[in-house]
Amino acid sequence: MELRQAQPADLEPLTRLFTEAFGADPLWRWAFPDDDGLEAMWRLYIGSALRYPATWIAGDFAAASLWIPPGGQELTPEEEERVEPLLEGHVGPRTPDVLELLDRFDGSHPRAEPHYYLSLLGTATAHRGRGLGMALLRENLRRMDDEGVPAYLESSNPANDERYAGVGFRGVSRFTTPDDARAVTGMWRAVGG
Repeated sequence: MELRQAQPADLEPLTRLFTEAFGADPLWRWAFPDDDGLEAMWRLYIGSALRYPATWIAGDFAAASLWIPPGGQELTPEEEERVEPLLEGHVGPRTPDVLELLDRFDGSHPRAEPHYYLSLLGTATAHRGRGLGMALLRENLRRMDDEGVPAYLESSNPANDERYAGVGFRGVSRFTTPDDARAVTGMWRAVGG
């Protein structure tokens, strides 16, 4: 599998890939009932993450992983200020609930030890079922092990928890959407899995 680091010019293809990959995700479909809102949110987060050399693309956008390195932030303070207006434009009266969900992500995030944070991992629909996403994740984790740095992610789909456990992640936290309809599992992976 050919891997390369993403560049700023990859923003739009990455946005399309992650919007497609999360199109049926139970949590993100709860937050954004249509693709327009999900696409706008991913564009903001991906655009911000591309300032770090930690986003990886497999093949011709068959799969991608977006990591925030130790000490990094998903969004700059200026980008944080854009979140609420973005939500108001796409989810309207549900904005407070989605903001609360984002706060729960932040509140659940471990802070005691420097780590890589897997913000997004997705596989294009045409390439699902071939193991590309997990192969990409394993390669990313191998590099992190070589650096001696642990990793953290939030699993927004319970169907993926076992896959993540298979590469060394273990559940360390759990939170739900404000209406308790969907659950998220925070998962930590020590160096070496």
